Amino acid sequence: MSVIERPVETAAIPLTSRRQKKAGPRQGLVLGLVCAAMAMVGLDIAIVNVALPSIQRDLGVSRSSVRWVVVAYGLLLGGFLLVGGRMTDLLGRRRVLLAGLGLFTAASLVAGVAQHGGVLIAARGLQGLGGALIAPAALSLLAVSFREGRERNRALGVFGAVGGVAGTVGVVASGLIAAGPGWRWAFFINIPAGLVLIALAITCLAADEPRDRSGRLDVAGASIVTGGLLTFVYALHHAATHGWTSASTLAWFIAAGVLIVAFRWIEKRSPAPLVPARALRNRTLVAANLTALLAFGAFFSFIFLGSLLMQQELGYSPMQAGLAWLATTMTEFGTASVAGRLAAAVSVRRLLITGLTLLTAAMVWLTRVPADVAYLTDLLPAFLLAGLGFGLCGPSLQIGALSGVTESESGLASGLIETTREIGAAAGVAAIATVLVAGTGLDGFHTAFAAIGILAALAAITAATGFRRAV
Repeated sequence: MSVIERPVETAAIPLTSRRQKKAGPRQGLVLGLVCAAMAMVGLDIAIVNVALPSIQRDLGVSRSSVRWVVVAYGLLLGGFLLVGGRMTDLLGRRRVLLAGLGLFTAASLVAGVAQHGGVLIAARGLQGLGGALIAPAALSLLAVSFREGRERNRALGVFGAVGGVAGTVGVVASGLIAAGPGWRWAFFINIPAGLVLIALAITCLAADEPRDRSGRLDVAGASIVTGGLLTFVYALHHAATHGWTSASTLAWFIAAGVLIVAFRWIEKRSPAPLVPARALRNRTLVAANLTALLAFGAFFSFIFLGSLLMQQELGYSPMQAGLAWLATTMTEFGTASVAGRLAAAVSVRRLLITGLTLLTAAMVWLTRVPADVAYLTDLLPAFLLAGLGFGLCGPSLQIGALSGVTESESGLASGLIETTREIGAAAGVAAIATVLVAGTGLDGFHTAFAAIGILAALAAITAATGFRRAV
C-alpha cells in the first residue's frame, strides 16, 4: 500500500500542526525565494510577446510558426503542473524546486543562444516544463512554512501579488528589451537569476524529510492526464486559428475528452491514484478550482483584449500599452498584498464575491468605451477596478485551495490550482478571441468585453454557492 493510501500519521496531520514557529528570518527567506521563483515563471509567459517580430526576422521563422515561441511554453507549463504537484509530494519540495530551477535556467541559456527557430521553440517548451515543477513546489513550500490562518494568509497575499503582476510586468519588460539590448536578453536575464535562486534554495531550504519508499507516482495516470491536458490546451490554441467547429478542432477536443475519461477510469483502479478521491471530496478545494477556472479566464482575457484594444483601435505602441497597464498592475499588487490579511477577518468567500463583482463592473464599463476614447476618463477607471477586483481574488483562491489540506497533499493541491489557472487562462483567451473575430471594429470589442463580464459574474456566483459561508 502506498503512502498516498496508508493512513500514516504525517498524512493525517493538517498543515497547521506541523509548523508552530513564529514568522522569522528563515520564513522571510522562504517567502522571498518562492516569490522570486514564481515571478520568473510568470514573467516568461509574456516577456517574448512584443519581441516576436524581431525573433521571426532574426531566425527566419515563418509567420505561422513564430507563435509557437509563446504556445510551447504555455503548453508544457499547463500540461505538466498536476504531475509536478504530485512529484512535489512524493519526491520532496526542495528537490523538485531545485530540479525545476535547474531545468528552467539551462533552457533559458539554450533559448538565448539559439540560431534556429526549432531550437528556440524546443527550449521554450523545456522552460515551461521547468516552470511546471517550480510553481507547485514553490506554493507547497509556502504552505508548509507558514501556519494556516493569519500567518499563511499574509504570506499568500504577497505571493499572489507577485504572481499576479508578473505577466503584466513581462509585457513592459518585453518592450524595453526588444527596443534595447535585443530579444535574446529576455532569456539571458534568467541565467543569473536562476543561479542565485538555486544557491538560495540550497542554503536556505531545509533538506527534504525522508520519504516513504512505498509511495510512488501513478505513471499510467500521470501519462494519461498529462496527455489529456496537453491535447486540450493545444485544441484551444488550434480553435483560435482554425475555428471552433472545424473538423480538426473537434477531433482534438474529442481526443482530449477521451484521455481525461481514461484518466478517471485508471484512477479508480489505481492503488496509488494521482488525484485521490478524498481530494475531490474537499468542498473548499473543488470550489476554489471551479471559481479559479472562470476567474483566471476572465482576467487573462481582459489583459489580452485590452492590449489589442489599445494597439489596434487606439494606435498605442507596444511600449505605451505596457505602461498603460501599470494602473492595473500597481492596484492589483497593492490590493493583493493586504488581501491575505483581510481573508481571516472577512472570509475568502466574501473577498471573492467582492473582487469578482468589481471585475464584472470593470467589464461593463468597457462595453461603453466611445470611439474617441480618452485613457484617463474611459480606460483608467476600468483598469483600476479590474486591478482592485483581481487583487482580492488571486490570494483568496490560493488560500481557499490550501485550506484544510494535509501536508502530504499540499503539492497536489498546489498543482491543481496552478493547472486550473493555466487552463482557465488559455480557454478564456481562446474563447474571447473567437468572440472578437465574430464582431467588427469597436462593436466587436464591446461584445467581447461583455462576454468577459459574463465569465466574471459566473465566477462570482460559483464562489457564492461553492464556498461555505465560514470559509
